[in-house]
Amino acid sequence: MKAGAIGSTVAHDSHNVIIAGVDDKDMLLAAETLKKIGGGQVVVIDGQVTAMPLPIGGLMSDQDYQTTIDQNRALDKAFSKISDVPFDPFLTLSFMALPVIPSLKITDQGLFDFDKFSFIDIQDAGEFKS
Repeated sequence: MKAGAIGSTVAHDSHNVIIAGVDDKDMLLAAETLKKIGGGQVVVIDGQVTAMPLPIGGLMSDQDYQTTIDQNRALDKAFSKISDVPFDPFLTLSFMALPVIPSLKITDQGLFDFDKFSFIDIQDAGEFKS
């Protein structure tokens, strides 16, 4: 990602909010937007939000299929402005939260190294420092 943030409430298995980004303000706005819309997926670029609300448990839309398709395409278009990755970032993000699939995972208790079967202390992990 070159700018902005993405966020989602589709995060296997616990479906907590998961956010990735390069701008703290955009990441905070992503979290606030997800709370406001009752869950879903968002792309935030310089304070501008593109969203697909998923108000049924943060996982499903209550809109007709065409509206949902249009919202999903808008997310893809917005994300393409901040990244050149050719795959679905939300699918990747959702599986980053699934701790049972190796190797490095994001959990509600922190970063988990599945290979070593232990949490990573960011303060002590030199390879994670900038």
